[in-house]
Amino acid sequence: QVQLVESGGGLAQPGGSLRLSCAASGFTFSNYAMSWARHTTGKGLEWVSGIYSDGSNANYADSVKGRFTISRDNVKNTLYLQMNSLKPEDTALYFCAKGPSDTYYYIDALDGWGQGTLVTVSS
Repeated sequence: QVQLVESGGGLAQPGGSLRLSCAASGFTFSNYAMSWARHTTGKGLEWVSGIYSDGSNANYADSVKGRFTISRDNVKNTLYLQMNSLKPEDTALYFCAKGPSDTYYYIDALDGWGQGTLVTVSS
């Protein structure tokens, strides 16, 4: 079965950086688009970014565009999210999730989720 394990969360100062990782197993990682999403009590679940199975296309929510970068390593079966210029409003529980196909990564169809890693941005 799909297993996704996030890591790399923690406390960062405003303007700082963090890099999240997601180790995937139980499916052929290189065949599927992947996404990052985040949850806060105020906004609920928000899609953050997605990437095609081969890494040829990536997209971002407006709230993180220009600050976050999604990437993947299909040899290591790992998804990444580089987060720069962090803001307090980026504080959330971050999840990685599996898309239903090689080129679809939006939140309405994600079909496998990790347990999440907590990111707190505060001075």
